[in-house]
Amino acid sequence: MIQPSSVGIVAPQSAHFDQPLTLRSGGVLPAYDLVYETYGTLNADRNNAVLVCHALSGSHHVAGCYADAPDNIGWWDNLVGPGKPLDTRRYFVIGVNNLGGCHGTTGPRSINPATGKRWGAGFPFVTVEDWVEAQARLADRLGIERFAAVLGGSLGGMQAISWSLQYPERVANVVAVASAPMLTAQNIAFNEVARQAILTDPEFHGGNYYEHGVVPARGLKLARMLGHITYLSDDSLGEKFGRSLRHGKAMYNYGVEFEIESYLRYQGDKFAGHFDANTYLLTTKALDYFDPAFDHDGNLAAALAKSSADFLIVSFTTDWRFAPARSREIVYALLHNRRKVSYAEIESTAGHDSFLLDDTHYHAVLSSYFKRMKV
Repeated sequence: MIQPSSVGIVAPQSAHFDQPLTLRSGGVLPAYDLVYETYGTLNADRNNAVLVCHALSGSHHVAGCYADAPDNIGWWDNLVGPGKPLDTRRYFVIGVNNLGGCHGTTGPRSINPATGKRWGAGFPFVTVEDWVEAQARLADRLGIERFAAVLGGSLGGMQAISWSLQYPERVANVVAVASAPMLTAQNIAFNEVARQAILTDPEFHGGNYYEHGVVPARGLKLARMLGHITYLSDDSLGEKFGRSLRHGKAMYNYGVEFEIESYLRYQGDKFAGHFDANTYLLTTKALDYFDPAFDHDGNLAAALAKSSADFLIVSFTTDWRFAPARSREIVYALLHNRRKVSYAEIESTAGHDSFLLDDTHYHAVLSSYFKRMKV
């Protein structure tokens, strides 16, 4: 049954763009489609729109459910809806599936008009900045000149930050949760191991597995298993699974013995069953490439000087992949530029995935900010 605080039944929409998009990699998309969803109502002044940017495995389906799939709940449904922190009685919320995605937006599984075949490995590299450019074109299509806020967690937070640099006049507020100004070497290393799991899968076929009627499921499963470990904290894994054995004793084989092994294999199989391997490769590279300070000799303060938005930065104590220290780097750089910035470091045992959970303190921080936010 649909809860009163839910946005209810929703339906994705698609916008087609014929204007070519030149990407930072030098590639060009001659035309493309963006799939998106909206919640709430755009007001007469068109100044109450909030863009929600998704993380690596997210999509446009931020909140609500589908009429034919009531169990398919939006990935941030606990945050978006009437009476929730991002209240759709006040704000018009937009979720967009990024270019290169596998949920309807033009990506590797789409048909390349030049060949009549799926793009596959030929799909050009995309960056956070490219996603922002495409989102800005969608905003133009929807008649939104300026967002009340751009919000995102993890990779979504990077997009929110990039919005404030690429289109400073079009963003009043930036909310970046569990994010970072760029990846550390360790994070890039994790991404590379995950990519190698996919690239070395015999079913990968150089990225053109569609033509062979297969998917590199084993590689994608391993990539997800590795990633999932980094999204959780040692405390949360210990609390959920500890050293519990499925059979109560050691079986002395390489099958599934520990409960944590069972959990990781389940998550890997589930992910490999619906996510595209080429999209995973493209998205992790976009994560690696994001570095607004690169063109400023590593000076983040100089990079963020372009921004004119107000900021809310949120981190979580046990998030070791996007640690609080990385969020504080953003805060210090903004303060150096005399920007108005609020910062909250939330006590949590859940690791990086904390930004997806219904934590009372975390949601209270967001709710307070959105209630007093100037647009």
